[in-house]
Amino acid sequence: PMVPATRLRTCSAVPQTGTVCAPVDASHRLAVLAAKQLEEHCGSIESLEELAASLGCTARHLRRVFREEYRVSPVEYLQTCRLLLAKSLLTDTGLSVLEAAMASGFGSLRRFNALFQARYHLSPTSLRRQTGGAVKQEGQGISLFLGYRPPYGWDRLLAFLALRAIPGVEAVRENAYYRTVRLVKRDGAEVCGWIKAENMPGQNALRVTVSASLLAVLPQTLARVKELFDLSCDPNRICETLQTMDALKPGLCAPGVRVPGCFDPFEMAVRTILGQQITVKGATTLAGRIARELGTPIRTEVNGLTHLFPTAQDICGLEEPVSARLGPLGMIAARSNTISALAGKLSDGSIRLAAGADPERTAAQLMEIPGIGAWTAHYMVMRALGWTDAFLETDYGIKKALAPRKGKEILALAESWRPWRSYAMMNLWNSL
Repeated sequence: PMVPATRLRTCSAVPQTGTVCAPVDASHRLAVLAAKQLEEHCGSIESLEELAASLGCTARHLRRVFREEYRVSPVEYLQTCRLLLAKSLLTDTGLSVLEAAMASGFGSLRRFNALFQARYHLSPTSLRRQTGGAVKQEGQGISLFLGYRPPYGWDRLLAFLALRAIPGVEAVRENAYYRTVRLVKRDGAEVCGWIKAENMPGQNALRVTVSASLLAVLPQTLARVKELFDLSCDPNRICETLQTMDALKPGLCAPGVRVPGCFDPFEMAVRTILGQQITVKGATTLAGRIARELGTPIRTEVNGLTHLFPTAQDICGLEEPVSARLGPLGMIAARSNTISALAGKLSDGSIRLAAGADPERTAAQLMEIPGIGAWTAHYMVMRALGWTDAFLETDYGIKKALAPRKGKEILALAESWRPWRSYAMMNLWNSL
């Protein structure tokens, strides 16, 4: 079915619809990673050969694997990503047709018009006339909608993010999430700005406002928002598997539960390391101090957004040991050394903490770093890779929710929740 003109939908493997639900079979990982790359970089990918090389395979192999998984070619999928984004910009924002085409990755207006006409049987200007192309702008921002499948547990997800929001970098107020953004274009140039996300339940969508500065990296920005808010989740499919949880406690399987992803994997990983053996609030305060001390100041139109969190490269580039900078902020040396080691591994590419990487392998690599145990590694991987099947059986909250069962009993019980154990965990945490 054709996607409604005013929404950028997130549905499973139909080429009309944008983001796909990640298959859980590891043999499909290459196709999934390629799809994520095509969506996130639809504004800048030059050729299939370039993409295949970056994924360590030939273009021919990628074409075959991709078609088996998604029933369309990578080029068709890329065109769909671009068209969906352009369509959303035309209906939701006041951008001109040319600006919408360029922000979506079309190098030529003529090519954009031809593809748009072929796909939607009307021209971009006709669509703009039909829908009114309302100008929905806030300050210097551009607003558009990212769809999700209902039900959507916005309140719980926002509360989770609010508790962990890093002062200066993130803010949650008036039922909306705000954060500063720093992304790198394919040519290596940095682009900075801010985003705001709020739920529009009547429209089954998040309204996302991005600063005008982020137009140059709009596909990347929106892909990160989708990951942070778990927008590609199919709640009904997950509930089919997890409804047996209700036998443990009525109402334990919450239909709209989402697993919080992350916008910036290194930032989330540092925040997780800080949270070892101290309260959530204490870790949040420490993270804010790191942002102020080692981050980059940024001017925004949004109250409370003042800093960009330091990157792994920023940490590696310090002239003195990390512990010398973080010790005075209240951090013990062991924790500083763990952050330093992680920054090094992410900087040199020996660990990829990003969607599409192998979750079990990434967790094992993380556990080789002194100071990162199984709980920390699996939690990081769940959030950074969008891993649907993480399970932290040693977690205090999980043990409390499933008492009086012990380790092996808990693991045996959780087997029936595969491949959605991450969602089962959120249900258990939420039940406390």
